[in-house]
Amino acid sequence: MLAFCRGDVVHFLLVKRDDTGAIHVTKQKQLHLHYDLINFTWINSRTAVLLDSVEKLHVIDRQTQEELETIEIPEVQLVYNSSHFKSLATGGNVSEALALVGEKACYQSISSCGGQIFYLGTKSVHVMTLRSWRERIDHLLKQERLTDALALAWSFYEGKAKAVVGLSGDTSKRKAVIADRMVEILLHYADRTLKKCPDQGKIQVMEQHFQDVVPVIVDYCLLLQRTDLLFNQIYDKMSENSVAKGIFLECLEPYILSDKLMGMTAQVMKDLLLHFQDKNRLENMEACIVHMDITSLDIQQVVLLCWENHLYDAMIYVYNSGMNDFISPMEKLFKVIAPPLNAGKSLTGTVLLPLKDCCLAGRAYPLGDIPEDLVPLVKNQIFEFLIRLHSTEGSVDEEVYPHIRTLLHFDTREFLNVLALTFEDFKNDKQAVEYQQRIVDILLKVMVENSDFTPSQVGCLFTFLARQLAKPNNTLFVNRTLFDQVLEFLCSPDDDSRHSERQQVLLELLQAGGIVQFEESRLIQMAEKAEFYQICEFMYERELRYDKIIDCYLRDPVRKEEVFNYIHNILSMPGYSAEEKQAVWKKALEHIEELLLLSPCKAADLVAIHFTEQIESIIANLQDQFLLFQFLRSLLDPREGINQDLLHLPPHITEQFIELLCQHSPDHVLETLKVLEYCRLEETIQITQKHQLHEASSYLLEKKGDIHGAFRVMLEVQYSGILNVAVLSEVLSALWFPLLEAMMSPQKLSALKSLTMQVLNNMAAFIALPSILQRILQDPVYGKGKLGEIQGLVLGMLDTFNYEQTLLETTTNLLNHDLHWSLCNLRASVTRGLTPKQDYCCICLQQYKRRQESADEIIVFSCGHLYHSLCLLSKECGAVSKDVMRWMCYKCNSSNKGGKLSENFSELKKGSGTSLAQTGSESALDPQQIQAFDQLCRLNRGTSRVRTACYPVSFKLGKGTMQAARQDVRADSTGFGFAVGFHSVLAL
Repeated sequence: MLAFCRGDVVHFLLVKRDDTGAIHVTKQKQLHLHYDLINFTWINSRTAVLLDSVEKLHVIDRQTQEELETIEIPEVQLVYNSSHFKSLATGGNVSEALALVGEKACYQSISSCGGQIFYLGTKSVHVMTLRSWRERIDHLLKQERLTDALALAWSFYEGKAKAVVGLSGDTSKRKAVIADRMVEILLHYADRTLKKCPDQGKIQVMEQHFQDVVPVIVDYCLLLQRTDLLFNQIYDKMSENSVAKGIFLECLEPYILSDKLMGMTAQVMKDLLLHFQDKNRLENMEACIVHMDITSLDIQQVVLLCWENHLYDAMIYVYNSGMNDFISPMEKLFKVIAPPLNAGKSLTGTVLLPLKDCCLAGRAYPLGDIPEDLVPLVKNQIFEFLIRLHSTEGSVDEEVYPHIRTLLHFDTREFLNVLALTFEDFKNDKQAVEYQQRIVDILLKVMVENSDFTPSQVGCLFTFLARQLAKPNNTLFVNRTLFDQVLEFLCSPDDDSRHSERQQVLLELLQAGGIVQFEESRLIQMAEKAEFYQICEFMYERELRYDKIIDCYLRDPVRKEEVFNYIHNILSMPGYSAEEKQAVWKKALEHIEELLLLSPCKAADLVAIHFTEQIESIIANLQDQFLLFQFLRSLLDPREGINQDLLHLPPHITEQFIELLCQHSPDHVLETLKVLEYCRLEETIQITQKHQLHEASSYLLEKKGDIHGAFRVMLEVQYSGILNVAVLSEVLSALWFPLLEAMMSPQKLSALKSLTMQVLNNMAAFIALPSILQRILQDPVYGKGKLGEIQGLVLGMLDTFNYEQTLLETTTNLLNHDLHWSLCNLRASVTRGLTPKQDYCCICLQQYKRRQESADEIIVFSCGHLYHSLCLLSKECGAVSKDVMRWMCYKCNSSNKGGKLSENFSELKKGSGTSLAQTGSESALDPQQIQAFDQLCRLNRGTSRVRTACYPVSFKLGKGTMQAARQDVRADSTGFGFAVGFHSVLAL
């Protein structure tokens, strides 16, 4: 292994010499430093020591590049500056750079040999070496860092420690040596824990002290698999302190529950159970028992504890695992649950779970498996137990089959589920088949001949039987007359109690396959008589009589609202024949009034989707006017999912709805008219006038165009309404003066002063102020010296006038400023000289000076492209329009327009080109140039809306200077016209 440093990176190289003696690098690693390195030394093949510029030693593990330790050594007073750097032989005459390097040069001050590093100080020599593994542990122990010492020792044990010195031999020997050392530390840790215990009187402080320490001891003992050490020496030490003993026992619980600790000494187990009992933590105690090895338990003690504290799971576990007895715990459980059940009380619990696990795949309860050789025996014992005629200690008046009876009363459905799973598991067992038939016979005898069971429980039984009989390999026999008795029992019309329960039970029975046990016609008859509409639906659906199901929904008070979804699904979804859909459609149409009574909104949705052509007949047949009103309101209400255009409602239906709306909800007429369509204005106006709904009439008259009529109507109602109509009709000046006269009546002036002021403010926007004042003064009432009554109104009008005058002046000034800025910007843009990008034609690529044709001209565009006029003509980029030559940049238009010059040329001929030029010295621009100038205005950037644009300039070749033709530019911006004259001097 080699190493070298470059900058702040140390490179580790693993080298190998081949047969020829050449050295090859087989592996390379890099270590990035965050400090200035001045020395690098190997202490062994796996560990390097680095010295930085502030005299800190960094111990580095070569394999992981992890920094194991950092040590400061300023007390060494390391010697720097060798004679080579000081140049003593030459009198110290060295350069500043070399002297600066020498300040930290320590090449001869550090040396390594035999796993040691020697550091030369000014007064002494210091030796650095790696501690052995024992010394490292002892160093932590001296500092009383016992937890860290155990963690370090465990890292040695696992082989994960770094820079390990002193461990030799194979892995097992090394682990044995380390384990012995850890045992010593653990015993020392236990002694120190007891000695360092806080004040004996502070229980909470003592508990916290032991909670911090004892789990560490338990954890490492279990990691080392030294339960003998844990439950003998260490437990004996902890037992000296009652608090430590309790904490120790509680620390065992998580290991027991996770099956990391399966066994312990009998004394520790006894103490553990008593501790949980004293703390009243019975659930924790039971959970620990069922995870323990039975050989470590005192069976007598555990059984007594379980019975005293009703820990039935633990009791069953002890009997099953310890004594292979699966019947005794069942008998004991039945003695517990039978009396309350016989007294009519309900119980909850897991009494069926042990039966379930034992009867199925040979599982033990609550954990584990039954030994395979015992599985058949256990199954037979359980079945014999269930079918006993009497219990072992039953009284004289005990009913027959008490165990099955008790389980049925405890949880009928769950017990039958257990039996169903058991029957499925034993389908290939002949003896089990005999047990099945025997149990079924007992179930029928117990439940059918006894009135103690509810309809739900009886239904569960026959549902269970129906499922068993429906299996293809069924071997059970059940008398069919029993099913008829159950049907009579469930459909009894004399018993109204548990109606929904009876129906649900019968439905489950039919769905489980029990329908084959009944005559279908009789079943439907009895279901209808018992008002079991879900049963009727089930039967009608089997017969594909979907129209009859509508009656079932309408008669069922619980599911009436579902009829709409049912009808919509049948008529909309695929999978139904045309005849079936037609039957449902007719049935729904027959019951349409009943559907409307049920929900007008949902019925209207149904009609709008499936009965659009029958709307008029439905309306004609409805006698109840209020119901008709609700139907029409729902039908005409615009909502998602309903396309009003597809309804094709004639106007008279809409007008009929408005008539009903005026009768039943007049307050909503106006807002309805604003959104309603398909109604005739004349007829609707007559309806609203008939019911004296003035606002609605005024709205319709205004919509019709009769503004004067709308105004006359509103004069008849309150003045607030007058004002609203006036605002709506503000474009008609003729209405303002009648409105003002109505508002300024002397007898109403004081009450309507604020409304009159609003009228005047709105009126002033359309009528000249002198006209308003003249009309006021012409009034005979105010023309005789009563102007004081309207003084406030006049002053308010003057204030409004002053405000608007100021606003107008400010706006004009802003607009003028904007226009001036735009004109300045525009003039600066269009008077700027044009400089071509090159001195050759962009088409023929020849310099323009070499062409001497008399008819040739040079065309320069503001984009910088230069052409000969003849070249542009050859590319169809020039045309004569109204005796004026117009040009278009060939290069720009071919790139921007995708090469469509023919189209641009046609536009050029029509006068719609975007970049035009003209020759000569006309004093005004033609429309094409104006359009080009508009483009210039749009492209110019600035805050104003006036922009500058790109334009062309043409000139003829001459001797001496060259000057472009003068052009006058006109443009239009924000409604103001302007003209600018300019000359463009070309710098060529």
